[in-house]
Amino acid sequence: MIVTYNWLKEFVDCDLPAAELSHLLTMLGLEVERMEEVGGGMDDVVVAQVVEKNQHPNADKLSLCKVDNGKEILDVVCGAQNFKAGDKVALAQIGATLPGDFKIKRSKIRGEESCGMLCSEKELALSAESSGIMILPEDFKIGTPLFDALGTKDVIFEIGLTPNRADCLSVVGVAREIAAKLGTKVHYPGLEVNETGAPIGGIASVEILAPELCPRYTARHITGCTLAESPAWLANRLMAAGIRSINNIVDVTNYVLLEYGHPLHAFDFKLLAGGKIVVAAAGEGEKFGTLDGQERELTANDLTIRDGEKAVALAGIMGGGNSEIGEGTTEVLLESAYFNPSAIRKTSKRLGIHTESSHRFERGADIAGLTRALDRAAQLIAELSGGKVAKGVIDVYPAPVEPRVIGARLARISAVSGLSLTAAEVEEIFKRLEFEVTQAEPGVFRVKVPLFRVDLEREIDLVEEVVRMNGFEKVPATLPQASVFSDLPSDAQRLAAKVKDLLVAHGLNEVINYSFVAPSSCEKILLPQEDPRSNGMVLLNPISDELSVMRTTMLPGLLETAVKNISFRTLNLRIFEMRRIYLPVEGEELPREPLYVSALLTGRRDLEGWNQGKDEIDFFDVKGIAENILGELNVGGVNFSTDELDPYYHPGKACRILSGKKVLGSLGELHPTVQENYGISTPLYYLELNFEALLSCRKKQGAAQVPSRFPSTFRDIAMLLPRELPVADVISCVNGTKAPELEGVEIFDLYMGGNIAAHEKSVAVRVRYGSKERTLTDDEVTRLHQRVIDALQKKLNVSFR
Repeated sequence: MIVTYNWLKEFVDCDLPAAELSHLLTMLGLEVERMEEVGGGMDDVVVAQVVEKNQHPNADKLSLCKVDNGKEILDVVCGAQNFKAGDKVALAQIGATLPGDFKIKRSKIRGEESCGMLCSEKELALSAESSGIMILPEDFKIGTPLFDALGTKDVIFEIGLTPNRADCLSVVGVAREIAAKLGTKVHYPGLEVNETGAPIGGIASVEILAPELCPRYTARHITGCTLAESPAWLANRLMAAGIRSINNIVDVTNYVLLEYGHPLHAFDFKLLAGGKIVVAAAGEGEKFGTLDGQERELTANDLTIRDGEKAVALAGIMGGGNSEIGEGTTEVLLESAYFNPSAIRKTSKRLGIHTESSHRFERGADIAGLTRALDRAAQLIAELSGGKVAKGVIDVYPAPVEPRVIGARLARISAVSGLSLTAAEVEEIFKRLEFEVTQAEPGVFRVKVPLFRVDLEREIDLVEEVVRMNGFEKVPATLPQASVFSDLPSDAQRLAAKVKDLLVAHGLNEVINYSFVAPSSCEKILLPQEDPRSNGMVLLNPISDELSVMRTTMLPGLLETAVKNISFRTLNLRIFEMRRIYLPVEGEELPREPLYVSALLTGRRDLEGWNQGKDEIDFFDVKGIAENILGELNVGGVNFSTDELDPYYHPGKACRILSGKKVLGSLGELHPTVQENYGISTPLYYLELNFEALLSCRKKQGAAQVPSRFPSTFRDIAMLLPRELPVADVISCVNGTKAPELEGVEIFDLYMGGNIAAHEKSVAVRVRYGSKERTLTDDEVTRLHQRVIDALQKKLNVSFR
């Protein structure tokens, strides 16, 4: 919000220097982000009179002038031609510094001395454009500093407001704060509308078809208007606030918007079909051309202002090109309305339009102040355009809003703020803020908050008002009282950290991806449409179309990370992520959010080096990582199965991880089509584990076992079995004999090809036997070993070599 010092002083008596006023505003919570003097340090630019204007002897397009500055006659060379002898002009004398740090010096131009510069409005930053030098009124006194003569010497304050302080998006609102702090009164503009036209009821009508979006709509009619340039005082005020002057009617609506903080809109009444206004929702897909020349496609959620046939404005945001004020406008319908903040915000965001009007309506306008702003604007338009204001006001207000009443306790104010204020002092602060206040009992206030303070809802808001007005600097500094406590991590948190440490020890780097993925991500990893994971929850307002669905697996995110790293030539990649996925539950509003740990590996097994191998990561590297995690968590009954694999795995190069019949996760090489979909040519290996399932399958930690004092013995078995038979079945079969003397079994050889049939493989296992009570005899070991061989032959039908 931009306000000027002189404008503020029209509404509040304030003699504070600009710097002190800036500090006062900041301490009130209205932070002054920029303070700029207009005309400050430019007293060397004075009113002067052209005594002579002659042709420059050495240049066809230059004039050699004699200019009177009130003290002496100076020679000045000028290139503009829009003036004559006798005109009063703006003279920048030697030593003056113009905007842009342009310093005026004595100089020679085409051989003639120039002792100054005749200035245009643009060169003095008084307008954005100018066609020549500035011609001043004849009654200006020669030698007077220009900005004093124009009355434009001022200070501009740019205030950074928090979104809740909509009441300060106006000069009156800021003046109200200053008056409350200084204990003075606000001098509101006098509102005396001279109604000399016909009754408005016979001229125009207003109908509200969407009262929930537009609770109140008021209008006035002005006829006999003459469109013209705005007077200098009005144009200068708007320019100081960063608004371009357009014409006397439009400028008045912008002026009152800045003055009162309430947006207004002026329609060319002759362009309104039927002379009526209808406030209604737009048609779905309706096209509407706004004042900026853009055609917008509207939805049924957008509120429009319509005449008898069509939309003429996008409510609270921007008018339409089909009803704008322009050449030939003589009749004006002036609108002052209140629109639902959330509705304006949604339409403004969807269409990408942000205006001074929408900025204020989004934050909450003063529904009680509509007619004040309307009367002020009608009064100014009539004065500046020569128009006649119709008798009466159209005011459609079906459900008047009552001011909010909030209770406040003196004890609560003291407890929160630490201030020792009396009830009388607090009551005085409320009254200075223009609140109506009564005391239901000593120290208990009932405060009726005016409707322009949309930010005040609870007792704590009133506490803040008291502290602000009393002075933040008066709040005593005290140390907070707090208990020191420490939460020990839960078992799940401790084990999750252990899993992360283990993965890091394996050389993996943790990554953190968005919890959102692209709608096409499940298709890219080959999940069929009927898979529940292909129907993730869709976000209502995603940060982008490519991040609009909650992830149901972490694989797409890890693949996207791999793509980025590989594009930067990081070809040996080991990454993991341990976070939640979001699985929709039929009939439930919220999804399940299980914690998963997933890893993606590719490239060489070892770091590059002269003494390092060049083998690539394979299935068994990933399986080894998974086994270490399972062992670290002491998960029991683990087995690996190649059945029912997810479609994103390479057939025959992946497996599921189970504990009994419970699925813990999966691992393996990714399908070549998945790699192709992501533009990756090297094999990728993926591991995913359901961490919550892992915790549910943990075994209790057993007691330490004393090693046997007696030696163990080993027997080997070499066998032929079908290639499709998992070797894990062999291990399970050996352990299934359940002989107490069988201490363990290990695979030590696997061979295929050569003289082995194509459909078979040769496997050799080593079985270890022993006892904690004695040394086993050779006969005892032979009998035990035969039991193992018999079990293998009977259950798996293997043949021995």
